Amino acid sequence: MSKEPRLEPDLVDTLTDQAARSTLTLNPLVGLRSQDLFDAAATLIKAVTYDPTTAAKQWLWFVGELGKIVTGQSERASQAGDRRFVDPAWKSSKLHRGLLQAYLAWGSAVDTFVDQCSLSELDKTRARLITSIIVDALAPTNALLTNPAALKQLVDSGGESLWRGFKNYLADLVQNRGLPSQVQKSAFKIGENLARTPGAVVFRNPVVELIQYASTTSSVRKRPLVITPPQINKYYAMDLSPDKSLVQFLLNSGIQTFCISWRNPTAEQRNWGLDTYVAALDEAVDVVRDIASVDNVSMMGSCSGGITSAAYLGTLVGRNQQKIKNIVLAVCVLDTATTGDSAFGSLVTPETMRAAKEASRLRGVLDGHDLARMFAWMRPNDLIWNYWVNNYLLGKEPPAFDILYWNADTTRLPARLHSDYIDLYFTNPFVNPKKLSISGTAIDMAQVEVDSYVIAGVTDHITPWKSVYQTAKIMGNDTTFILSNSGHLQSLLNPPTNQKASFVTGPLAQSGPDAFLAGSKKHQGSWWLHWRDWLHARSDEEIPAPTALGNARHRAAEPAPGTYVFEQ
Repeated sequence: MSKEPRLEPDLVDTLTDQAARSTLTLNPLVGLRSQDLFDAAATLIKAVTYDPTTAAKQWLWFVGELGKIVTGQSERASQAGDRRFVDPAWKSSKLHRGLLQAYLAWGSAVDTFVDQCSLSELDKTRARLITSIIVDALAPTNALLTNPAALKQLVDSGGESLWRGFKNYLADLVQNRGLPSQVQKSAFKIGENLARTPGAVVFRNPVVELIQYASTTSSVRKRPLVITPPQINKYYAMDLSPDKSLVQFLLNSGIQTFCISWRNPTAEQRNWGLDTYVAALDEAVDVVRDIASVDNVSMMGSCSGGITSAAYLGTLVGRNQQKIKNIVLAVCVLDTATTGDSAFGSLVTPETMRAAKEASRLRGVLDGHDLARMFAWMRPNDLIWNYWVNNYLLGKEPPAFDILYWNADTTRLPARLHSDYIDLYFTNPFVNPKKLSISGTAIDMAQVEVDSYVIAGVTDHITPWKSVYQTAKIMGNDTTFILSNSGHLQSLLNPPTNQKASFVTGPLAQSGPDAFLAGSKKHQGSWWLHWRDWLHARSDEEIPAPTALGNARHRAAEPAPGTYVFEQ
């Protein structure tokens, strides 16, 4: 069996942060057209044309800064934590220090110009996106001759680092569509050092495989938990390496655990919509109820999987069916009006959304690889230039990190599901009753009465915590709301062994998330332990653990992780 690669703790923190910044999950599902970027660039040109006085002022300021740099009078230095300039040469070498200071001064002049120009706030946000891409691309660290670490590596290796970098570049041209690889894929194998928890597929339909995991305790809680992952990524984020496997933690806590593994659709499944996925989820839940001999189950949905779970729950309530007793929604935004402004959001317009729907309609699917490429250019320092330097200039292999491997293992969305998700931005149906119907059943979340547990990450930039807070409000004022000290991925993969973990709890405040935070209580440690106690209290009595997987009607088939997870 393959061994899990071991990394230094500080490097793990860095790579986890980078992975969090590149996770697709719910946002962005829209994508950007080249026209959107051209329009943003045109906005910047318009600013220079309409406001030449401000542009000239910043140019003169920059020339003055260059004079200070040349005469050694500049005190300008990189920000603490900027990993691009950690090499000692950026401080000790007069040449490199001057390059760095000139680069920082130029970037500052560009930023100040955008801040002071007469554009609207929305246009300024668009201009900042383009300027950040340009400024990041022209960093002196991105060129061999101006990167001291790369030059040293070239000399120390006798030129071999340059050859290795060239081979890495050629490999990425062929295998990664020209972008630098973010992970050493050869270090991982699904079913061996990832997604290795024992279990079996106990149900399969064209949309899902249902995996039941083998209990690890002599007794279990009677009510099982069904995990619904996002459709844009594969399910095994819940079962990564053993030290951060949420599935293993649940099993060791005596919770009967089942997990949905979505099929990776092709253009042939272009007509699968939200109703298709809700119907498939309903079939899977009925199988779980039958195997566990229970009337209802607990359900956990994360990100877009949480949206699917909420839609399913709303459908059950509309049909007066009680198959879900408790629901857990992790980093999931149900109120699309609360996502706030961002550089990405500034480019997403109704026209962009309509174009995105039309593009996936023509192709039949929305490809996760295409989204990843687009999103990389939204955060180029972390997701492009960092790996450009490592892979090509230094001639090193990308890191062997499980989260990055999972994040690169993207899937596709059927065109109609993609369209349905985009429509949520316009109708906001979880806030506006009966704006969404699933197979003829109108959804009204105000009618939902189940115990709810909602998790957010305070530094989450993908599903901002204040937006997730509104998800908790939608689920009712008695919802248990957890705010973790971490970001998007870290909020999910937050085992008790994480010594840096903390979270806050408190009653939902009518006046909003800031009032909640002011009145909350901080706890040291992982929210997993808090959640375990919450689940135990709502998972019925203890019973002897099942000795076999499945039952007479739903026999165990392929061992976990199943077959759908391997579809490319």
